[in-house]
Parts: sequence; C-alpha cells; structure tokens
Amino acid sequence: MAHKTLTISEEAYNALAKQRKSEDESFTKVILRLAKKDEDDSAGRLLEYIRSMPPADELADKLEEVVVERKNVRLRAYRS
Repeated sequence: MAHKTLTISEEAYNALAKQRKSEDESFTKVILRLAKKDEDDSAGRLLEYIRSMPPADELADKLEEVVVERKNVRLRAYRS
C-alpha cells in the first residue's frame, strides 16, 4: 500500500488523537472511520452534535407541551 505524508497543525493532530478509540488504533484507521461516517451518516452526525450539547430545559419543556397537545388532537374523516 502506498503511503503519503501529510502536514497538519498541532491542533488538528490533537483533535485527531482524541478521536482514537484506543492507543493501538492507527491514525489511518481513525481518518478512514471518520471519513466513512461523514459519507454514510449525516443523520448520525446531527444526533451526535445534539447529544454533545448541554441540556436545554426550556426546549425540553416546549417539546413536552407539543407532545401533550398532539395527544389531544382528534382527526375527522374528510367528507366531500
């Protein structure tokens, strides 16, 4: 397999190192895993981003209100 040398900033190196699942996972494997994840799973990226955010009590309260309101909605059959 051919090899290429990349020059990255120390900040990028540290960010990549944090993505390693274990000390013996190579940077090549990390890059391939992250690149595949980006290709295949845009919904997963959004979910991962949302999970990384601190809890938002106000948003949770509003969502709960919407869920309760929707349970009370009754649909009628359409008559022409």
